[in-house]
Amino acid sequence: MNSENSVEFTFPVRVYYEDTDAGGVVFYANYLKFFERARTEWLRHLGVNQTALAEQFNIIFVVVGTQVQYKSPARLDDLLTIRTRVKKLGNASIDFEQICERDGKTLVHSNIQICCVNLTSFKATPIPDVVRSLLLSVQDI
Repeated sequence: MNSENSVEFTFPVRVYYEDTDAGGVVFYANYLKFFERARTEWLRHLGVNQTALAEQFNIIFVVVGTQVQYKSPARLDDLLTIRTRVKKLGNASIDFEQICERDGKTLVHSNIQICCVNLTSFKATPIPDVVRSLLLSVQDI
């Protein structure tokens, strides 16, 4: 299990029929869904509730960039592991490295950029200090 201050968070994902394409492999865009789930569960693991952030601070986190390399396919019923690390923490942004593995083999490697934005204006806004301190404790530097 991950410790609260671990620089890497792991999240298991089982591949269901709905995740696959006509060829029986995971549809490429679904890896982005797996990565999103892992980031959300990682925040929850740290004690960050995104609904509460929206209500208390009028902010949300949005994806502003992705770089994805597909190396090998996943298939129906595979048990995957999503590894998530904070690579860089900016004033209003978080750069993540996320890797999808099966049995220790990298299937997909991604770098995903997240921005903290004001829920009303959708303009970049600083990450609240309470969240920033948690992110600093797990940043992979």
